[in-house]
Amino acid sequence: MSSKKQELKGHSSNLSGLIEYQEGSVVSRTIIDKKTGTITLFAFDENQGLSEHTAPFDAVVYVLDGEVEFTLSGKPVSLKQGEVTILPAGEPHSLTAKTRFKMLLTMIKS
Repeated sequence: MSSKKQELKGHSSNLSGLIEYQEGSVVSRTIIDKKTGTITLFAFDENQGLSEHTAPFDAVVYVLDGEVEFTLSGKPVSLKQGEVTILPAGEPHSLTAKTRFKMLLTMIKS
């Protein structure tokens, strides 16, 4: 286990403080990576995003900070701090940061 992941094990941490924004970029940090699923933090600078794609597994998105607009199967879904949504497996989705935002993505693989 990496030293950063070991630091989190059995300790209290502020999720939003575990990842920092970078100007003009998208930053990610994997917290857990197992056969059964992953937990990843993301920090998006304003107007950054991800182009349309699909994932083979359901994913839960929890917004830690800021605001984001997802497009899920062609329909807009706006989220802000404290809100959550599920991205169903196989459904096309994309996102654009309306402001700088951070999210926790939990993907369940089984």
